[in-house]
Amino acid sequence: MKNTVVQHPSHKSLKLLSCLVLPAWSGSSISNVAKADLKQELLNLSHAEFNDLVELANSNHVIVRSLETFLGMISEEDDLVRTEWASSALREERARIETAVNFLHNVCRTLEQNGCKPAVIKSLDHWPDLGSDLDLFTDASAEDLIRLMQNFFSAKLAPRSWGDRLACKWNFVVPGLPELIEVHVGRLGQTGEQVAIADALLDRARWIKVGERSFRTASVSDRLMISTLQRMYRHFYFRLCDIVDTTALADGGDIDYHHLRASASIAGIWEGVATYLAIVSDYAQCYRGRGINLPDFVRRSARFGGEQVYYSKSFLRVPIMPQSARLYGSQLAGIIGRGEIHNGARLSLLPWLATAAVVGQKLTGSDKGIW
Repeated sequence: MKNTVVQHPSHKSLKLLSCLVLPAWSGSSISNVAKADLKQELLNLSHAEFNDLVELANSNHVIVRSLETFLGMISEEDDLVRTEWASSALREERARIETAVNFLHNVCRTLEQNGCKPAVIKSLDHWPDLGSDLDLFTDASAEDLIRLMQNFFSAKLAPRSWGDRLACKWNFVVPGLPELIEVHVGRLGQTGEQVAIADALLDRARWIKVGERSFRTASVSDRLMISTLQRMYRHFYFRLCDIVDTTALADGGDIDYHHLRASASIAGIWEGVATYLAIVSDYAQCYRGRGINLPDFVRRSARFGGEQVYYSKSFLRVPIMPQSARLYGSQLAGIIGRGEIHNGARLSLLPWLATAAVVGQKLTGSDKGIW
């Protein structure tokens, strides 16, 4: 049986995409030159190269933002072919997003009206882009959640992996909605070890407007901690949306770094959060000529920065050994040190779960049912 070789988007596509979503800072001396060079590269793209770029933008949840910039840059040129390529892809993605957001709003409203308070996590962080599934958090019981999803939306439960069970999350297949709705119930983290963040998430939540719809979402500090848990403690890779979203929060002055440090320290992940922010800042510095304005105490707490990140298989990879392993060890020690023996026991299962996922991937080509 032949092994299928999967072709991933090229490093050239990563550089182009990074330039599109992290444009050179207007105060930088390289700004005008960088824009002119980027425009010329866009105008020289073949159809295959454009499709490669779109595939990467899609997997990194920046397709709307990148194609809007793409169209803006070539708008003064008489390039009807590439304009149509980008316009067509943009129309398709916006149609998907409109359908998904409409479903998401109906689900949140229905749960709210029936005593199952939800907050949207992760999915709306990328707006005007949207993730590949729809993530919610609730402190209601799983039984009530399942009953409401089945009664009001004819939803079916997707098969649960070992990781899903540990993390206390359920995935729902809703008729008419291509994306899964993933709901975290009462816990966060890959093994459900994070109750400190989960316990306060709904109380600290804020409301945002997406078009004409309102959603309860995680506070800025909780949003960054959830992103850190996902990137530094579970997947060990960044999407470009993580870089762009966090840069926008920092540039807008929305991050209270002292509050973030206090909350992340309670959760035992402050070093991970500081490292996450350092990576974002270094990557932004590389492409736009300016990082984010991190306080000194953030930089001092970071274990490493963007120099350790590398591109592979469509994402920006974070080294697992020894860098991320040390962050995991620090988190585990902190949880056990606070006397949270049950949560520490859950977290201690993570290396075994990850090992099983790797073995399953090698044997069957999939980690389904494990991770």
